[in-house]
Amino acid sequence: MSAEQAKLKILQQLVIKPDSSQRELAQALGISLGSVNYCLQALVEKGCIKMHNFQNKKNKLMYAYLLTPAGIREKMLLTKHFLERKMHEYEALRTEIESLRTEIEAEVASHDGVAGAGV
Repeated sequence: MSAEQAKLKILQQLVIKPDSSQRELAQALGISLGSVNYCLQALVEKGCIKMHNFQNKKNKLMYAYLLTPAGIREKMLLTKHFLERKMHEYEALRTEIESLRTEIEAEVASHDGVAGAGV
């Protein structure tokens, strides 16, 4: 997963659950805790999220990660880039599938002609 994709996934997850811990984010997204920490720090430095700390019931310091207006814009841009990249991948895959279908149809036709000639 690229850093851009990880940031998008983190932003998407924080919209759903802003009080996610870094460990929860890492588990939910299938990326390392270090990657989550790196991406969160980058998003904070860029002004995309703000960290608000509070005490939970177990007296541990917890954070809520809140998207800023810049974070909402960043999420939209990352989503747009991700969609564009996936559309290009889809088109390339669709073209490859069509080519393979054509190749198979040609092979089947040539084998049918050879089998029919001997009868």
